[in-house]
Amino acid sequence: MRITVIAATGGIGREILNQALAAGHEVTAAVRDPGAVPAPVRTVRVDLARPDRAALEAAVDGADAVLSGLGARTGSDIGVVVRGTRAVIEAMDATGARRLVVVSAAPIGTVPSPRRPHPPRHDPGDGPLIRYLAGPLIKTVLRKRYADLALMEDALAASGLDWTSVRPPRLTDRPVTGDYRTALDRNVRGGTTVSRADVAHLMLRVLDRPETVGHTVGVGN
Repeated sequence: MRITVIAATGGIGREILNQALAAGHEVTAAVRDPGAVPAPVRTVRVDLARPDRAALEAAVDGADAVLSGLGARTGSDIGVVVRGTRAVIEAMDATGARRLVVVSAAPIGTVPSPRRPHPPRHDPGDGPLIRYLAGPLIKTVLRKRYADLALMEDALAASGLDWTSVRPPRLTDRPVTGDYRTALDRNVRGGTTVSRADVAHLMLRVLDRPETVGHTVGVGN
């Protein structure tokens, strides 16, 4: 399969890149700094903070799937996710690429957005600790980051593409195990952590799961 990895040098993007190569896929890495890509793959220089449509079209042209590990690394990066994802969607529309898998975050189902101004107060997969204590605190601290991700999911829903949004809880740097739980359109009950490597594993795994198209997928250990 021909796969384009957006933000291929980030924490999740790097895992997607390595696992896709290990699985025998033909990979293109779309990155700000091609010199930071350790693997011998085709690279396209793309700065998602200031998207270059021609570069993005070159990156996704001919791809069977586009997997995005795009995320805001610092407070000054907030806004890059929705801006970059919209640019990726436009490039996919222009080139005919259809399958898009992105990484989001577990709390986003309860974050208001223009498409969903009144989301449910609690995710059906969250237990009491997340619902009443940890969840509200985390959403307050990361409010702007989550608003960026909610806008990204709005863009996905309006795109007409075959999209899937993977919503992990707190990320760790543990190695890939493949031993995690998933839930369609809800968070995983009791799944408070998951490794970046396992998120990447799931993002590749859903490519063979048509039932995830147009849906979010919760994941957790």
